[in-house]
Amino acid sequence: MNIVIVGIGYVGLVTGTCFTEMGNRVICVDSNHEKIENLQKGEIPIYEPGLEEMVKRNMLSGDLCFSTQLAQSLVKAQIVFIAVGTPMGENGSADLQYVLAVADEIGTFMNKNLIIVNKSTVPVGTADKVRQTIQKAIQRRIDQGDEKAGNLKFDVVSNPEFLKEGSAVADFMKPDRVVIGADSERSRKVMKTLYEPFMKKGNRILSMDIRSAEMTKYAANAMLATRISFINEISRLCDKVGANVNKVRQGIGSDSRIGSAFLFPGCGYGGSCFPKDIRALIKTMVDNQVEPILLQAVENVNTEQKKVVWKRVVQRFGNDLSGKSFAIWGLAFKPNTDDMREAPATITVEELLNRGACVRVFDPKAMNQAKNQYFRHLDNNRIYYAFDKYDALDDCEALLLLTEWSCFRSPDFDEIRSRLQSPIIIDGRNQFESYDLNQNGFEYYAIGIPGKLNIS
Repeated sequence: MNIVIVGIGYVGLVTGTCFTEMGNRVICVDSNHEKIENLQKGEIPIYEPGLEEMVKRNMLSGDLCFSTQLAQSLVKAQIVFIAVGTPMGENGSADLQYVLAVADEIGTFMNKNLIIVNKSTVPVGTADKVRQTIQKAIQRRIDQGDEKAGNLKFDVVSNPEFLKEGSAVADFMKPDRVVIGADSERSRKVMKTLYEPFMKKGNRILSMDIRSAEMTKYAANAMLATRISFINEISRLCDKVGANVNKVRQGIGSDSRIGSAFLFPGCGYGGSCFPKDIRALIKTMVDNQVEPILLQAVENVNTEQKKVVWKRVVQRFGNDLSGKSFAIWGLAFKPNTDDMREAPATITVEELLNRGACVRVFDPKAMNQAKNQYFRHLDNNRIYYAFDKYDALDDCEALLLLTEWSCFRSPDFDEIRSRLQSPIIIDGRNQFESYDLNQNGFEYYAIGIPGKLNIS
């Protein structure tokens, strides 16, 4: 099939590239000229395992192209995916201006019947707005004397993404389910044909109405975020009563009705999806006179959980941290990505600097993001960007682990001890709990595990 993807962010680039793997021809369109020029040179704007090789391979075959010109790209298109960003507005709602701007442009330039697919994460009812916007653009053309425009037909489909950053390519190539929300049998059949090559192991294509598909994306992320906030709140109680949250997690996760996924305590969730989607769903509930009791609690717990590491630093070293340095391992919100959106590291670094500390930071992939975007407004004279994980430790009061990258899992603890001023580790991801560091000369503090520092 001939496919156009509009919006070459995380979702758009992965989606377009993976479709070409199954023999489709894809044009990826974005209004950012610099991004398109870099992609045409083979420079990938995000880090995602396996993506760069796949992009270059399909560019070489000619099946994957990049352009800034939507009108030209639509000439042969059969399906157009809208994958632009839906940033959070000031009131917490999803900002649909980019989605609707693309819809207007599609209606202005389409020259044949199309299936328009909402791939962006959007609130319930967005498909109706996209349909109305396209129809208005077509009507403008009719009013201006474009007789052919009167014969144009299109369907709007909701096809939410369920990609996990760090494993997005694998998720797309072997999905556990594909959700298709459509109100016409023709568009359902086309979408099913598009996705069937990814379903050779009998995984599921779920067809439903458009509004249910739109809701499914938000409901899925809300459930996962709820599990994270639940175990984090349990970890706080474990701190107080002397229980070990890792043992509790194993105890409840072995129940087949519960399972172990997303029950790992830590210093809070971040990223591009959970924080934004929870707030957008809360706003939708408020707008529809449904009190968001549970989801507001999920949001509140996560906000507090992001403070857990720097609060432990203050409890151990005092509120005035002047003259003290701290090593930070991990800046991305999760492993295998360079994405720092809503990452606990951004809060931790800022709070430590506010109290006079210096920080020495290291992340395998997010260093450029930190330098050029997230920390550029801070006092960079007190931020040292380390060459490697051990370089970050020199003369620091303690090591703070914020992201559970695999390269941090089995470090040389003798090396850590020799470089730190004192052997103190504050583990925001419970990654070192199995090493019994307190019995080996370290002061070790984890989340929800009995220790000297308990967070109220």
